[in-house]
Amino acid sequence: MSRSSLSLARRSLLSGACALTLASWGAPLLAADPIKIGLVTALSGQSALAGEALSRGLQVAIDEVNAKGGLLGGRKLELVRRDDESNPAKGVVAARELIFREKVAVLFGGLDTPVSMAIVPIVNQEKVPFMGPWAAGTGITKNGASPNFAFRVSAVDETVDIGMLSYAQRAFKAAKPGLILINNPWGESNEKGLKAALAAKGVTPAGIEKFEGNDLDMVPQLTRLKAAGADTLFLVANVGPSAQVVKSLDRMGWKVPVVSHWGPAGGRFTELAGPNGKDVHFVQTYSFFGKQGPVGERVIKAMMAKYPNIKGVSDITPAVGVANAYDALHLAALAIAAAGSTDGDAVRQGFYKIDRYEGLIKTYVKPFNTSDHDALGSEDYVWAQFIENRIVPVGMK
Repeated sequence: MSRSSLSLARRSLLSGACALTLASWGAPLLAADPIKIGLVTALSGQSALAGEALSRGLQVAIDEVNAKGGLLGGRKLELVRRDDESNPAKGVVAARELIFREKVAVLFGGLDTPVSMAIVPIVNQEKVPFMGPWAAGTGITKNGASPNFAFRVSAVDETVDIGMLSYAQRAFKAAKPGLILINNPWGESNEKGLKAALAAKGVTPAGIEKFEGNDLDMVPQLTRLKAAGADTLFLVANVGPSAQVVKSLDRMGWKVPVVSHWGPAGGRFTELAGPNGKDVHFVQTYSFFGKQGPVGERVIKAMMAKYPNIKGVSDITPAVGVANAYDALHLAALAIAAAGSTDGDAVRQGFYKIDRYEGLIKTYVKPFNTSDHDALGSEDYVWAQFIENRIVPVGMK
C-alpha cells in the first residue's frame, strides 16, 4: 500500500472514530434536552397572586416528575413563563413566543378567559396541546375545532352557572336573582350559561347588568337591579371589578347575598373590597383547609419546603391555582409519556390514553375523551368565602 493510500486509510479510520465518539456524546446530550412547559398568565397586576399560584402548582408537580427521572428516557421538565398582564393581545404575543421560540411541548394558559380564547385558535393551528388550569370560559375547550388541542383542569362556566343557581336557592332561597357581569367574553360565556340554568328551573331574573373592567362605580346598575326586586346577585368578574361591586353595594347600603364565580379568589380581594368582601360566596375546586389525603399532605409539605413565605395552609392561596395546575401538569406528563414523544398531535392523543391518576383534587379515571376535554365536573366544586385573608369553605372558621 502506498504512503498516500495508508494516510488516506488512517484518516478514514480517524474520521470514523470521531464520528462514533460524537454519536456517543450526542445521544445522551439529546436525551438530556429539557422538555419545556410553557405558562402564559398574569404575573403582574391585581391577579398576580393567582398567576403565582399557578406557577407554584406547576413547579411542585414538575419537581416531582423530575425527581422520578423525568420523561422520555430521562428528559427533565422545565417551566418557561410569560406575563400576559391579563391582556389578550399580550397573551397572544407571549403564546407565539413560547410556541415558536421556546418550542414548548404543552402550553398552559392562565387566568383570563379573554386571553385563553385569543390563544386557542393559535394552538389549534400550530397543533400544540393547550392546558387550562384556571380560565373557565365554556368556549375554551368547546371551541368547534377538529382536532381540538385545548384541554382543561378547572371549572367550566356552563357547569358553574348551574351550581350558582342551585347554591343560591339552597343557601339564600333565591327566587329572583339579578345578574351583574363583566362586559367581556367571560361575562358573555356566563350570561349564556346563567340564562340557560335559570330557564331550566323556570326562574326569571330580575335583570342583567354589565360593567367595564375599569369601572369604579356600579351603583347605577345595582340600583336598577334593586328596583327590579333582585333578592340575590350573581356576580362574574375578576378581583378588581368584583371589589368595586362590593364597594358600590356599601355606598348604597344594600345588604343582598352575593353568589359569585371564582373571580374574587384571584388576588387582593379583601384588601380591595373592604370588610364586606367576606359576605361574597364563590365557587372553588379545592381547599387545603380540613383533612387532607396523602397527595394533599405531600403538596403542602413541598410548598412549605420550597417557598419560604408559606408557613401553613392559609398561605397557599388561591388554593385552586395551585391545585388545578398541580393536577394538570401531572396529567400532561402522563400524556407525554403515553405519546412517547413531544410531537403535538401525539401528545393530544396521549391525553385520551390516560387511564387513572390519583391526583390532588380527585382520582381521575379516563379524564379526557374526544368529545369532552374537561377533567372536572360539578361534583368537584366547593363553595368558599374569605375569613380575614383566608379562603375557606363556607361554614368553616
